Amino acid sequence: MNIRHLKIFITVADCGKMSTAAEELFISQPSVSQAIREIEEYYGIRLFERLSKKLYITKSGEMLLKYARHIVESFDEMERELKNTGQNICLRVGATITVGTCLLNPIIKKFEKNKNNILTKITINNTNEIEHMILTSQLDVGIVEGVITNKDIIKIPIYRDKMSLITGRDHKFYKKSRIKLKDLNGEDMIMREVGSGSREIFDNVIHGENVELNEKWISTNTDSIKHAVIEGQGLGVLSTLIIDEEIKNGKLHVVEIEDVDIYRDICVIYHKNKFVSDYLKNFIEDSKMFSNI
Repeated sequence: MNIRHLKIFITVADCGKMSTAAEELFISQPSVSQAIREIEEYYGIRLFERLSKKLYITKSGEMLLKYARHIVESFDEMERELKNTGQNICLRVGATITVGTCLLNPIIKKFEKNKNNILTKITINNTNEIEHMILTSQLDVGIVEGVITNKDIIKIPIYRDKMSLITGRDHKFYKKSRIKLKDLNGEDMIMREVGSGSREIFDNVIHGENVELNEKWISTNTDSIKHAVIEGQGLGVLSTLIIDEEIKNGKLHVVEIEDVDIYRDICVIYHKNKFVSDYLKNFIEDSKMFSNI
């Protein structure tokens, strides 16, 4: 068994059909079938169940897929580095929206300084998507503020971030410094989407507290949330990193919630099987430039 077998297996798992995988790899379907059969015979397992002309990956297949993705990625990375010594190397970085807005640019600028042979490719998305891209080897490293529970991911905390309840000038809470959690019952909220770190953390705060909120807006964009709150559309919960300017000029006001402190760790993440190259080590160190932990 070799790298070619693993690449074919990964493509079949991603496509769900041998014929589609064959088209994507520009090889014949019998060649794909043979490669899958050889892997199954080599390990004495079944990779897929074939039901009604559809392929369903087995538990053994899922186990192999985790390793296969990173074996192939490590092999391809080795090929790139050895074949392109002295040429440009690309580091694929993922970041969540808050990180991309407030922290990432200085980190990237510091990392790229005096590294003429290194390119960076940046992806901004919510925590769930960045986690998925790390697990599937679509990214080398990420910086996220959401909760990561997958045991295949290494997490290095670099910043302790405070989340705040915010209101615009026209809201009844604007002149209050503190409210109780139950006071939020029935209030219009401008929320991040499910899958974002901000949303998950706030959902955990109100879970089981018998507080019903009206999710008036759901947005993936923190600027649109700020503007909606400023215009009196409802309350929001955002990182203090994002709202500093609006708090200073009075467009937004932070309202504390009694007995509730919402903090989260912003972390550098990468797959536990990822080969940590020198330039990845440098990026991780440069990411600690804002560290308050």
